[in-house]
Amino acid sequence: MTSGARPRPGSSASRAGLALRAVLACAVLGGTSLAWVADAPAATAAVEQGCGDEAPRYLDQEPPALAQLGAQEAWRFATGDGVVVAVVDSGVDDRNPHLEGAVADGRDVVTGDGTGRTDTWGHGTAVAGIIAARRVADSGVVGLAPGARVLPVRVYHAEGDDAVEQGVQPTPGRIAAGITWAAAQGATIINVSMSTDADDPALRAAVRDATARGSLVVASAGNRNTADDKADDARYPAAYPEVLSVAAVDAELRPTDASIHGEHVDVAAPGAQVLTVYPGAGDCWYATTEPAPSWSTAYASAAAALVAERFPDETPAQWAYRLEVTAARATPDARTDTTGWGVIRPDVALQFVDDGTAAGPPSPVRAPTSTSTVTASPIVVEDTVDPMAQAREGAVWWVLGGTAAVALVALAWRLVSPRRAR
Repeated sequence: MTSGARPRPGSSASRAGLALRAVLACAVLGGTSLAWVADAPAATAAVEQGCGDEAPRYLDQEPPALAQLGAQEAWRFATGDGVVVAVVDSGVDDRNPHLEGAVADGRDVVTGDGTGRTDTWGHGTAVAGIIAARRVADSGVVGLAPGARVLPVRVYHAEGDDAVEQGVQPTPGRIAAGITWAAAQGATIINVSMSTDADDPALRAAVRDATARGSLVVASAGNRNTADDKADDARYPAAYPEVLSVAAVDAELRPTDASIHGEHVDVAAPGAQVLTVYPGAGDCWYATTEPAPSWSTAYASAAAALVAERFPDETPAQWAYRLEVTAARATPDARTDTTGWGVIRPDVALQFVDDGTAAGPPSPVRAPTSTSTVTASPIVVEDTVDPMAQAREGAVWWVLGGTAAVALVALAWRLVSPRRAR
């Protein structure tokens, strides 16, 4: 399984050692990515910008994806208020001021106890920030669903050989248990920024159980750059019919080969030039060199939270349908294997009326009519090629849909700094 480089709370010696290993890994890979390879997991992370010793703690720029997704218009109708979004990931560090008051007590599936409000890897915290970061003074960072409540479900602590030896790596059983637990706690949306090419029975059952309980599972369609199997094949849990499967598009909303393509792709969302939070405090740029589906998945989960707030009586299938049918695409009645039904537009989804006339995917509750009066906004669909795809090889079974993407070189000073106790 994969996660990425991370700000790492814990002992100062441990933090310093991990930071040093990260720096060395960056040097070996030419400073463009960071990877640990084990018999199951591998990770890649772009060297990030905007965080570190000499960088400002907060960045006054708003995340670019918010304008692309029509956030200001969407917030006229919903902010995610009252919606619980489970982040099944590496935990969430709510000591970042953006997340104070936004994170509920969750669970650490690895240990069987704990609240999930610890993140020694960084990926889950970044995901949580994309979804529900609150505004703080001097910062432009805010989540797409700033009123939502995050439920952290920690299903791994770290990756790599040491993690496997310690038994704290992600496994399909833990992912399945995390989904099941989150649904049992009443999570409305369950974000899974991970993927595997294996159809695991426990995972399939967990998704079905969550859907039956009224939860919508949103998952990454797969990250080619971190996958051992780079073929455009189904990835799970994204390929299960109940799941909203999300691919990444680049900063110009164009398809990217960084994402796995295939029939399992439902929609796409921004996955490049992502501005969000990192453990402890501060803002950071992620995916500055190429898109990562982890972050796209988080944006789709946030969009789903907005829809769920505005339409609480609808089903998970209806929430997913709203995002699919209103997604921006070149041809209203056709999907593609690169972006599914297109790039999500939560602002449009929040105003959509399902009367059975919309072009695109079939409504889960309406019989189709012969007249199509609703069309999606067109976008230019141009495939791009990832020049690094063949260069990145790793023994990966579970793959995080994106990267934990943390500037470990710049953050080494933070990793050895004392952390305030909860």
